[in-house]
Amino acid sequence: MRIGITCYPTYGGSGTVATELGKALALRGHKIHFISYSLPYRLSEFNENVSFHEVSMMSYPLFEYPPYSLALSAKMAEVVEENDLELLHVHYALPHAASAYLTKQMLGDRPKVITSLHGTDITIVGHDESYFRITKFSIDQSDGITTVSDFLKRETERRFQIQTPIQVIPNFVDPERFNRSRCHCARSVFAEPDEKIVVHISNFRPVKRVEDVVLIFALIHAQIPSKLLMVGDGPLRATALRTAENLGISSDTVFLGKQNDVSEILSLADVFLLPSENESFGLSALEAMSCQVPVIATNAGGLPEVVDHGYTGWLEEVGDVEAMAERAIQLLRDDNLREEMGQNARQVVLDRFHQDKIINMYEKYYETVLFCHSERA
Repeated sequence: MRIGITCYPTYGGSGTVATELGKALALRGHKIHFISYSLPYRLSEFNENVSFHEVSMMSYPLFEYPPYSLALSAKMAEVVEENDLELLHVHYALPHAASAYLTKQMLGDRPKVITSLHGTDITIVGHDESYFRITKFSIDQSDGITTVSDFLKRETERRFQIQTPIQVIPNFVDPERFNRSRCHCARSVFAEPDEKIVVHISNFRPVKRVEDVVLIFALIHAQIPSKLLMVGDGPLRATALRTAENLGISSDTVFLGKQNDVSEILSLADVFLLPSENESFGLSALEAMSCQVPVIATNAGGLPEVVDHGYTGWLEEVGDVEAMAERAIQLLRDDNLREEMGQNARQVVLDRFHQDKIINMYEKYYETVLFCHSERA
């Protein structure tokens, strides 16, 4: 198939999944064309079946804010015509689904458009009154719709009354890449031999509750020699840093910033913390599980579809830092339990979220959308 993929190229779950999906499809022989304003951050290796098309925007004094959605539509149309694309797969509703709709209007109702919803495009952006109608319209005009969890499917149907059937295709991970046995990074870089390593990865937005991460670690640190590795960046980084300083644990809290490859860091972890207010899926938790790391997260959103409570980790209520700290301390004190849960987590990834399994689901869905189009034609 000849497929165009549009995503946000920055750090975040939707861009990560879109990029990894495109790379995996290319390895299967599909022709993949990424269309975005910059190169997706995980698109580094060369593949003859992968092309990148940069969206350029006109600099004009009349435009206080450059109209990216219009420039994206124009570039989509150009790439579709030049490469005879059959399908545009856009990740994140706005502006990508709206731009894809406009592209179809320019080209006479082609190509087919699949919109993948990832979370905040529905729960935050799309729910804002300013964007509600355009979000609903853009999703409704898609030929196919996917969500990363049953939770997000229910939220989309409830909030937007979407009539088109929604296909749930979960996020995925490459277990060969996220594999603890392939770790070559020395624990001594971050911790002493008697210290445990706790890891958190996010974009440090309010929904991630990074201050809770530090509060949980402070309770852990009071009982167990340990280090906290904070991976990522965002608006609440300074808050997390100040909280660590106020609690007297800043010397044992390491802020690593954004990292292109987190597999090595996760492979060092003893416990992974994700105390989010809400998660439509929780890709970082899945990557940790693939590295045999038990996850302590919140019983919110789509996380119960990823973390099996009491089997691959634990789920506690949002804001209950004491309960999450107690779970972490229990794991860090019991090597056998931690190893058992880590092995369980790895097996769940292999059984339910293996990259090959999920890519097969996408291929079949593409064929379904294209076949229905040809039948109607």
